[in-house]
Amino acid sequence: MPLYFSAAQVPVTKKAFSDAENLVSRQFRISDAEFKKNKYDVKTLAYLDEKEIKDGAFAHLCKYTYEKTDGSTVRIGNKFDFYRICLQDNIILDAVKRANPFIKLSPLMLYIAVHELIHVLRFTNGEIAFDAAAEEKEKEEVIVNNLTRAALLPVKGYDLEIVLDCFSSDFKNFDTFN
Repeated sequence: MPLYFSAAQVPVTKKAFSDAENLVSRQFRISDAEFKKNKYDVKTLAYLDEKEIKDGAFAHLCKYTYEKTDGSTVRIGNKFDFYRICLQDNIILDAVKRANPFIKLSPLMLYIAVHELIHVLRFTNGEIAFDAAAEEKEKEEVIVNNLTRAALLPVKGYDLEIVLDCFSSDFKNFDTFN
């Protein structure tokens, strides 16, 4: 039976994403309004569709393309991409449990949130194609891990330092996207 975030852990996750938005906006020197143009949401394991569940990753990023319509006709140029950050509660909670007392949920969630939001930003800006080849995705993970570390520098403390040590730039299986 999979582990799900508890009622006490969900607010920790929400705060991590709120803090991550601020850190990523600061790192990339974009306003909150500009950052909000990135269309994404965050779902926990309890609310994911079967295709959004991936074993072995803290998060799985899914891309959906939507078309705005006027009645029964599709207006040209009104397609937009939407990203869903699919948190794999069971994998995250298992990592916290196995690394107890060293890794805590809050700093791990902040790392995951910053990492995933940087992916969303890079995909939205066209810096890499979402459906890039496997070799490009591996390179992208190294880039995003380095950008994540840089974005977290302003809040780096002991608990976060341990998380950063666990995810060096050569860590390859942090998350998946497809």
